Amino acid sequence: MALSKQRKEEVLAQYKEWMSQSQALILMDYKGASVNDMEEARAKVRETGGEFHVVKNRLAKLALKANDLDIPEGYLENSTAIGFAFDDVASTAKALSDTAKEVEAFQFKGGYMGAEVLSSAQVTALAKLPPLPVLRAQLLGVLQAPAGKLVRTLAEPARGLAAVIKARSEESAAA
Repeated sequence: MALSKQRKEEVLAQYKEWMSQSQALILMDYKGASVNDMEEARAKVRETGGEFHVVKNRLAKLALKANDLDIPEGYLENSTAIGFAFDDVASTAKALSDTAKEVEAFQFKGGYMGAEVLSSAQVTALAKLPPLPVLRAQLLGVLQAPAGKLVRTLAEPARGLAAVIKARSEESAAA
């Protein structure tokens, strides 16, 4: 279905806005996917704080160029849908990866993380990362471990002295 020039400009503006707000873009081929498959993918991505849309290749190329992103060969050919990761890149990639496992029609073409071009293998690796809250918790644990060890090391002599004094007072009370 042909778009009017005004509608194309509106769509292009929307693509540019989404691309500028996204932390990452994940490009997928969806040839052969049903409408229900697409709706399920959209729902999963929205749960992660992202968007998933079928794009017109020509308009997507213009939007990518407007955002100063290189376009590798094959990224915007045939049927293309883009996952826009606004909040948690790993969760959005995982949602799309799970969908690709369930529906053979979905295949990663590649993506972008900031201005960095990602291959389909890198997008798959990104999908294997834990969600952002889990990564934050792991980092916090790593940062707290040395401080906890230091506190225990500094408290140990005082704890040992208190145990000796308690044992001595119990010994004196028994005698």
